[in-house]
Amino acid sequence: MTLVWIAAGEASGDVLGARLVAALRRRDPTLRFRGLGGEHLAAQGMDSLFPIRELAVMGLLEVLPQLRHLSRRLEEAAAALARDRPRLLVTIDSPGFTLRLARRAKALGIPVVHYVAPQVWAWRPGRARRMAESVDRILALLPFEAPFFAAAGIPVDFVGHPILESESARGDPARFPLDGPGLAVLPGSRRGEVARHLPLFAQALPAGFTPVVALAGTVEAEVRAGTAGWGARYARAPQEKADALAACTAGLIKSGTSSLEAAVAGLPHVVAYRMNPLTGWLARRLVKLPHASLVNLLARREVVPECLLEQCTPDRLRAALRPLLEEPAARDRQRAGFREALEQLTPPQGRPSEAAADAVLRML
Repeated sequence: MTLVWIAAGEASGDVLGARLVAALRRRDPTLRFRGLGGEHLAAQGMDSLFPIRELAVMGLLEVLPQLRHLSRRLEEAAAALARDRPRLLVTIDSPGFTLRLARRAKALGIPVVHYVAPQVWAWRPGRARRMAESVDRILALLPFEAPFFAAAGIPVDFVGHPILESESARGDPARFPLDGPGLAVLPGSRRGEVARHLPLFAQALPAGFTPVVALAGTVEAEVRAGTAGWGARYARAPQEKADALAACTAGLIKSGTSSLEAAVAGLPHVVAYRMNPLTGWLARRLVKLPHASLVNLLARREVVPECLLEQCTPDRLRAALRPLLEEPAARDRQRAGFREALEQLTPPQGRPSEAAADAVLRML
């Protein structure tokens, strides 16, 4: 039997890894899997070496206090790789941790596939060439990433975005009944994100709308505690989240994959992101992109209003939400933009998880 190691560092990577494992098993039932994952990979029968919620840290100042602990976990994972000697390591997103693990694997002679290209095209283009020393192949989700990394000497497969096969497109509002109009709230899947966004979101909540809060397993306790006085409804399981998005009028959403999730669901929304002030100062000087939202980047225009960094205030969030809550035409304009953006995320053949599985099998 062939052993494949999977290393996912946060909730979205855990979902991605679980779909990849399922697609791989359909092709080769003899494959075995070990590594780092969360509840979704566990449902596929893969136990995690340690809880990945410990790795869900983002931002320079947020990471610094955790460096010693993260370093210990890296050593623990590298030692397990050395014991197991898998045929292949698949690292998924979370490049701060997983690419360090990839370097350890390469030193052991273990081939590495990295799934979800790091967004170095946004802020550290020189890092792409250094990645060639750590990974043998990249599975890219966005069409413009393949030529960027190929130019740096890294073989790339554009496998499409997994959001296209998520439950988000199959939501049914009848399964998530609300007494009145609902506002979907997606505050993030990292502890720092939740801590920064929830107080702002609380002040921006419109009167007369039920907050419908999506829960990520890595931060569920923190989100429930931070929204305890909201009179909120909660959605946790993937299909329940999809039904909740379908039932809501609009959304207040942390910038990232959640925005694509809302776009697939056809949910008009506002994108928000707050960082530690110093991290934000650095980001503003390093990132050279016209938009933060992937929906806007793909559409090459502002489809979704963005409230970022110091512009992410309760007043600005309320002002950006108001047309979506009150004007059907504003919601329709966003949905037209969603269709324009999402058309670009389809792989050349099959579904994204199947295209990713085929690329992994070629490596094996």
